[in-house]
Amino acid sequence: MAAIQLTASTVSAKEFASFEGLRQNSVKVSSFSPLKQSGVSRRSFRGLLVKAATVVSPKYTALKPLGDRVLVKIKTAEEKTTGGILLPTTAQTKPQGGEVVAVGEGRTIGRSKVDISVKNGTQVVYSKYAGTEVEFNGSNHLILKEDDIVGILDTDDVKDMKPLNDRVLIKVAEAEVKTSGGLFLTEASKEKPSIGTVIAVGPGPLDEEGNRKPLSVAPENTVLYSKYAGNDFKGSDGSEYIALRASDVMAVLS
Repeated sequence: MAAIQLTASTVSAKEFASFEGLRQNSVKVSSFSPLKQSGVSRRSFRGLLVKAATVVSPKYTALKPLGDRVLVKIKTAEEKTTGGILLPTTAQTKPQGGEVVAVGEGRTIGRSKVDISVKNGTQVVYSKYAGTEVEFNGSNHLILKEDDIVGILDTDDVKDMKPLNDRVLIKVAEAEVKTSGGLFLTEASKEKPSIGTVIAVGPGPLDEEGNRKPLSVAPENTVLYSKYAGNDFKGSDGSEYIALRASDVMAVLS
C-alpha cells in the first residue's frame, strides 16, 4: 500500500491532528497485537512457543515404546560450572544424554526382523531436537526413534562415544588464530572450521535385507564435512567434537 503524505497546507489543522492520531493508534495495534490481526492464529507461531513436556498421570505405572522407539530417562542438567559457580536455569545447558529405560520390539526390513541395538541401562547421546519429552514417574523422559540416538557414552568424556548406525564422531580442527597477513583474530571473528579427524565410526546403516553397509570413512581419516550438520560437543580437555551422519562427510583429505 502506497504511503500518503499529508501536510497542514492541504488539510485543516484539526483534520491533520485527527489523521496523526489515527496513524499512531494503528502503529500501536500492529506493535502489540500481531496475532489478532488478519485472522492469524497462534498455531502459525508454534515454532516460537515453548514446548512443555507431556505429563503422564500417576495412575499409569508402565510406558512401553512401540516399534523402533526408545524411552530415555533424561540426564539432569548441570547446575554448576566446573569452577563451582551456580548457574541460573536459563544458563543451564539442555542435556543431550540419558539412560535407556525401555525399548520397542524393533522393526522389519524386507524379510528380516531387526531388534533395537541398545538395551535397558545403556547410557546414550541423542540428537538435540529429537523425540517427544514426557514427564513420567516424577522424572523427565524422551521418547525417540532409535535412529535419533547418536551413540553410546559410558563415561563423561565425549571422545569415548561409540557412534551408532551411520554416525561418525569427529574431533574438530582448531580454528586459525591469525589471518594470512599475520593479524591475530578474536574469538568472535574466528571462522568455525569444517575439517576434523575421525575418532570413531558406527557399524553402518542397514540395507534392504537388514545387513550392515560399512561406512566409507575410517578412524584417523582427516575429513571435510558439511558446515551446518550434526551435533556439537565439548570434550573434557576443551576440544571440540561433532557427531554427524556419514552422508554429511564430503571428502577425505590427505
